[in-house]
Amino acid sequence: MDNERNQRRFESVYSKKVRAGKRRTYFFDVRKTKGEDYYLTLTESTKRFNGDGYERHKIFLYKEDFNRFLDSLEDVINHVKENLMPEYDYDEYTRRHEEFEARRNEEDDDMADDDDEPEALESNANRNFDAGSDDDMTW
Repeated sequence: MDNERNQRRFESVYSKKVRAGKRRTYFFDVRKTKGEDYYLTLTESTKRFNGDGYERHKIFLYKEDFNRFLDSLEDVINHVKENLMPEYDYDEYTRRHEEFEARRNEEDDDMADDDDEPEALESNANRNFDAGSDDDMTW
């Protein structure tokens, strides 16, 4: 009973995941307090080099800080983009990620066409597991 109550206490009511390369993922979770209030947790999860699990760093962000946090984040990002590195192509990784997702979707479609072949099913299962997906992580 206590375990079930703790699970509900830390349950996300809304979540967004941002993959950032092969080893790093960011999680944005809206969580509910006992008092029916909401707050955000921002989690950076990085796969350890030795392959032994993940290292996580969390920030808790409360509603009274949302506007100042967002304003400050936008300010420092814009400072880097406009003053420190104006020549950098900030859309490069977005394009690469979109290309990667498109190739992965094509491969998934190809695998779906080979559903009758057991080798294709085994290959697809291994590919998804080996891809370093964060979907198998328990939170």
